[in-house]
Amino acid sequence: MEKILRLHQSITRFDGLITEWGGSLLSLAIRVWVGWQFFKAGLVKISDWSATLALFHDEYHVPVLPPDLAAVMGASGELVFPVLLLVGVISRPAAFGLFFVNLMAVISYPDLFTFECPAGLKDHFCWGALLLVIVAFGPGRLALDSWLSAKAKR
Repeated sequence: MEKILRLHQSITRFDGLITEWGGSLLSLAIRVWVGWQFFKAGLVKISDWSATLALFHDEYHVPVLPPDLAAVMGASGELVFPVLLLVGVISRPAAFGLFFVNLMAVISYPDLFTFECPAGLKDHFCWGALLLVIVAFGPGRLALDSWLSAKAKR
């Protein structure tokens, strides 16, 4: 029994460190990776604005919004929310905003639901799930939100 207890102690020696910082590192990785995917899409949109407008007029079918407004809102969301996520400022609202941009992309582009583009739908599903992790659990300690929160408590 003593050997089992020593084995347990050696295995759980770093539990506090992993619990304290492991989730924060994972949150940072999620924020950087998902944010980069959307930021790249935003850069593509603003690099050729006339092509972006044409896509929103002809390909994407955003419900309720006029195509020009949808293009501006989509590009803005893809450029602003990832920066907020990376820095870790208002991270939960930024993650929720990107989740909504992601949802609109899926709803507005019906080709994602065809057999021609199954990987695209899987990507959007994965990004949405990871963004919901940030919404639910926060950005972790490696975010400006955490530092501001600690400052406000003092």
